[in-house]
Amino acid sequence: MLVLAADTSLPILSAALLRDGALLGCVALEGKGSRNEKLLPAIDRLLSESAVDRRGIDLFAVTRGPGSFTGVRIGLATMQGLALALDKPLIAMSTHEAIAPATGHVTIVDDAGRGEFYVSEFDGGRETRVPHLAKFAEGLAVGDYVQEHNVAAACARRALDIVARGDAERYRDVTPIYVRLAEAEAKLQKERG
Repeated sequence: MLVLAADTSLPILSAALLRDGALLGCVALEGKGSRNEKLLPAIDRLLSESAVDRRGIDLFAVTRGPGSFTGVRIGLATMQGLALALDKPLIAMSTHEAIAPATGHVTIVDDAGRGEFYVSEFDGGRETRVPHLAKFAEGLAVGDYVQEHNVAAACARRALDIVARGDAERYRDVTPIYVRLAEAEAKLQKERG
């Protein structure tokens, strides 16, 4: 099975192409500011260098946050558009689930800005506590993870596991995971107060 995956929720944008679990290629780029200008060219380069026609892709996978509000929307819209255009399935998962190890209990922690963290918990690869905000947390730091691993490749591998266990229907939801309101929405609510 040929899988194309992307993560645009984090400061490092990533895309990966796997065939039957084997990595054919991956890209990781600084993603702040212009994810919409970087994602499709990165995917095109990845497919070209791997000599893969996009019509041969069997499954698309994408993260849906938490992370950059704009980044999450760009990744979801792009991957959803490709899957729809090619009439292929799309698996969408939290960014934290993409990187959570398949065994043991782990807390995933990511900097949410404003002195807060996005935190979620997993046991045996299954989410036991959904992403939420915390003032302090310890665990697997997303920032450390992206220094050593490609998040999109992890997302693709998780998507293959999801399909293999017959759980794909649970991962069709493409609603972004924002955890908190965008700054503009928070200001509006405060004004309405």
